[in-house]
Amino acid sequence: MKSSYDYDVIIAGGGPGGSSAAIHLALRGARVLLAEQKTFPRQKLCGEFISPECVIHFERLGVAAQMLSADPTRLTETIFYSRAGRKVSVPSTWFGTGGAALGLSRAEMDERLLRRAAEVGVTVLEDAPVVDLVFENEAVCGVDLKNNGTKISYRAPLTIDATGRIRALARCVKRQEKRDLWQRASLVAFKAHFEETRVASGACEIYFYRGGYGGLSNIEGGLSNLCFIASARDVRACGADANRAMREIVCENVRAAEALADAQIRSPWLAVSLDGFGRRKLAPAKGLIAVGDAASFIDPFTGSGMLMALESGELAARVIADHSGAMKTEGEFSELAADYREAYVRKFNARLRLCSLMRRAAFFPGLAELAIRSFGASDRFRRRITRATRSGSQKHESPLVSPK
Repeated sequence: MKSSYDYDVIIAGGGPGGSSAAIHLALRGARVLLAEQKTFPRQKLCGEFISPECVIHFERLGVAAQMLSADPTRLTETIFYSRAGRKVSVPSTWFGTGGAALGLSRAEMDERLLRRAAEVGVTVLEDAPVVDLVFENEAVCGVDLKNNGTKISYRAPLTIDATGRIRALARCVKRQEKRDLWQRASLVAFKAHFEETRVASGACEIYFYRGGYGGLSNIEGGLSNLCFIASARDVRACGADANRAMREIVCENVRAAEALADAQIRSPWLAVSLDGFGRRKLAPAKGLIAVGDAASFIDPFTGSGMLMALESGELAARVIADHSGAMKTEGEFSELAADYREAYVRKFNARLRLCSLMRRAAFFPGLAELAIRSFGASDRFRRRITRATRSGSQKHESPLVSPK
């Protein structure tokens, strides 16, 4: 690559998608800069459900032992509850690896991934938000960062947007489109940690209610994580108060009301507006591709968001490695972007389509009740739907064992 470049790849965002891409690229010999706007460890709005398949990725990334050292909770099933309390269970072993899911906070998981990236040679900058993109001949060729109060520019032939749902780099490209930046979102998500919940041991509980759904499960340190999505209109009717929204919206669900009856909050509420689900532009500009939630935001009730982030980071690294040293012209980047789109669509589109259909039931209590009744009638059907929210089956050679 050109000697004028500071790095081979610049990645914005230190979550699972960005760290996965960074580690895989560094292990392949690439010079990588990973810029994260926050200082780790930090809390992150998330269901904090680590699907069993993620364990495969932790092993390939060299962080399996580090994840175990955080003492995650072992989650053996996901139980879906209709508004009236009807339930259906999905064993974690049905996800394809034969192991349990893990309950682990994003503060712990992301910290371990980011430190692993630095360990394998990635240049990691924290408290370093991207303030703008650097363009040359209408192609992204780097970023402007603000680090320790100083603006610094770094150049690379390829930049990865791993900034999650905010898609910070893609929005830099489209900054002139004010409607894309300022449209009012129809959904709001909240997350907090609690003690004294009555969530079933070893279970991730999913609650459906009018206009949304939420999930409750145990994580490390004797805490439970509650993350829920609600209609922005309903949240405004609650005065935008998270505690009130939990009691008046989430606890419309009979089981949620029981599980949260004596819950004591132990962390500040986090909140974010959601502007939709599904796939975004995978290559928003020449020289720029997206991974993780910046590429697609899959419905949280599937429990596969972090899996997709890890998968897409690895996928991007593989495609970039295949084109290593060949990104000097517009045509060659176009080939890389086309290969990435093709591989991404092949891997993820089927599950995204299925989830878009399932979403219709998730947001309407009557349909959710019917879906839970239907899924409960056949283990075989329920297992097939569960597997369809993932890609094909994966071999799991060395599972994580003995989590809490």
